Amino acid sequence: MRSQPPTQLADATTSSGFEYIFPAIRGVQAGREFYVSMCPLRLIPKIFLFDEDELAPEVRAQRVLNKGRLPALTRYIVDNPDDYVFSALTASVDGEMHFESISDSGVGMRAGQIRIPMAARFLINDGQHRRAAIEQALKENPDLGEETIAVVFFHDAGLARCQQMFADLNRHAVRPARSIGVLYDHRDDLAIITRLLAMKSPVFKGHVEMENSTLSQRSRKLFTLSAVYYATQSLLQGLEVKKEQAQTLAEQYWEAIDAVIPEWSLVRRRELTAPEVRRDFIHSHGIALHALGRIGNTLIRSANAPKAWKPKLARLKSVDWTRSNTDWEGRALVGGRVSKSHQNLTLTVNYLRHHMDLRLSPEEQRVEDAYVRGDA
Repeated sequence: MRSQPPTQLADATTSSGFEYIFPAIRGVQAGREFYVSMCPLRLIPKIFLFDEDELAPEVRAQRVLNKGRLPALTRYIVDNPDDYVFSALTASVDGEMHFESISDSGVGMRAGQIRIPMAARFLINDGQHRRAAIEQALKENPDLGEETIAVVFFHDAGLARCQQMFADLNRHAVRPARSIGVLYDHRDDLAIITRLLAMKSPVFKGHVEMENSTLSQRSRKLFTLSAVYYATQSLLQGLEVKKEQAQTLAEQYWEAIDAVIPEWSLVRRRELTAPEVRRDFIHSHGIALHALGRIGNTLIRSANAPKAWKPKLARLKSVDWTRSNTDWEGRALVGGRVSKSHQNLTLTVNYLRHHMDLRLSPEEQRVEDAYVRGDA
C-alpha cells in the first residue's frame, strides 16, 4: 500500500502507509549503488539509529557516542540558526531500496526517488554525533525541524561491511591545523582578536604562520597563529572586558613583552633570523607564549591599569631564555626538546613566577613540589 504520491516524502508521523519516499540521485561506487537524498531534521532522530552502547565493540558498526561532544554541537546549531553548516550523514539501510528514475534515458536516469519500507532499519555509519545533536537542538528549537540535511544511503551488506565502511570513512580523516581554524573562524571573538594581532600588531605582523600549527626549521616566521591564540586566551581568561577593550589590552601586553625580549625586535630588524631565534631560544615557542599569557593574566587581575603592571614585566629581562640554560630541562624542555604538556606548561609558568616574585597557586605549588622531589 502506498499512501503518498511519488513527489512527496512519506513518514510515520504523516502517513499511514508502509514506505518512506525520498527524492534521490543514484550513484555508483565500487560497483555498488548508493543514493544521495535530503531529509527533514525532524525525521533524523526518528528513523536513524546508531549501535547501542552496551554492545561489545566487535559486534558494533560504530564507536560509542561521546556525549561530552553533544553540548557544543547542540549549541552550535541553536545559536547559529541562520548560518550553521552540517555535512551529510551516511547510513546503511537494512531493507529493500527501490529506485524510480524520472526518465528511462539520459541524465534523468540518475534522478528520481527511492522507496524504503518503514520496517527497514537505518544504521548511521558516519554522523552519529550530528544526529544526536540535531535531536537535542530540535527540543530547544522545534522550528528547525523543517530544515534538511543531506543523507547518503547505502545498502546494508552485513556487519562486516558496515564496520569496514566506518573504518574507510574515518581512515583518512585529518583534523585541520588549529592555526587555519583560527584564521577562518568568524564567530569566535578570540579568533578575531588573534587575527588582528597577527596582521596589525608591530610585534607579530609579518612573523606569524597563519595556516600551519608547526614551523619548519627554515620557516621565516617566529610564531604560529595557534600559539598566539592560546597565549592570548590565557592572557584574557576570566577578565570582564568587552571585545574592543580586550583587543587593546592584548596589543598593549604583547608590546610590553616585546620590550623585554630583545631577540624579537632583532628579527624584525633582520639582525637575527627567525630560524636562529627558534633554534637558540624558547621564548617564541608556544609553551613560552602560553606561560607569558598566564603571567600577564595574573598581573592584570592585580592591577588593571597598564601603568601599574607594565613596570613589573621588567623582571623578565633577567630570564635566560636560551635553550642552553639547564633550568629549562624538565620544565619547558624534555630531553632537549620543547614539550607542550600541561605539566611542563605549569612548570614553565612557575619558573617565570619565581623570577617575578609572584606567588604560585595551590595547583602550581603541587606541581612544583613534585618536580623538586623528582616525581615529575
